[in-house]
Amino acid sequence: MFYRPADGHPLPHNPFNAIVTPRPIGWISTRGADGRDNLAPYSFFNAVAYDPPQVMFASTAAKPDRDGTKDSVANIRDTGVFCVNIVEYAARDAMNATSAALPREVDEFAHAGLPKAPCDTIDCPRVATAPANLECRLTQIVQLPGAANFVVFGEVTGIHLRDDCIVDGRFDVTRFQPLARMGYRDYAVIREVFALNRPGEQGE
Repeated sequence: MFYRPADGHPLPHNPFNAIVTPRPIGWISTRGADGRDNLAPYSFFNAVAYDPPQVMFASTAAKPDRDGTKDSVANIRDTGVFCVNIVEYAARDAMNATSAALPREVDEFAHAGLPKAPCDTIDCPRVATAPANLECRLTQIVQLPGAANFVVFGEVTGIHLRDDCIVDGRFDVTRFQPLARMGYRDYAVIREVFALNRPGEQGE
C-alpha cells in the first residue's frame, strides 16, 4: 500500500502516529506571566543534544483563547522557561486527565490531583512525584508549516532524579516503567530492557 499524505489516506484512521512509535511523552509544566500553572502531555517530544543537554517538544493544536497555539507554548513565549516531567506507568490516569482541553485559568495539577514542587533553576512548578524532571530554558520556538505547528527547544539547566530510580549508579527505567505513546488511542509501557554494544565496543 502507498499513499500521499497530501491526498489523504485510504484507511479508517490515520496511520501516521502508529508508524512513528513508540514515542516518549513530555509532560510539560509551565507558569504563565499571570502566575497560573499549567501541565500538559506532548508525545512529539525527545532529547536532541548532549552538550549542553537540550530537548524539544512540538505542539500541533490551538485553543481559542491562546492566539493560535496552546497554553504551554503561550506560557513559554511569555516566560522563557518550562519543565519536562517524565511519565511513569503509575501516573497514566493523571497524565491523561491533564490532556483535557481546559480553560486557561484551570490548574491541571489540581485538576489531576498531582503534588507540585518548585524547580531549582527556573520559576516553574514540577510534578513532585515524577521519576525525573528536566528544568529547561527556552532557546527557540520554530513555527512549522501548518496552522498551529510549533516546535519548542530548550536547554536543560537542572535535573531531578527520584532516589528510588537510581540503582548501582544508573537511572533504572524499569523501576518506574516509562509510558510511551503509540498510534490511535494506544500506549505502551517499558518493563524490560536489553543492551547492545556498538561494533568495536567492549561490554561492561
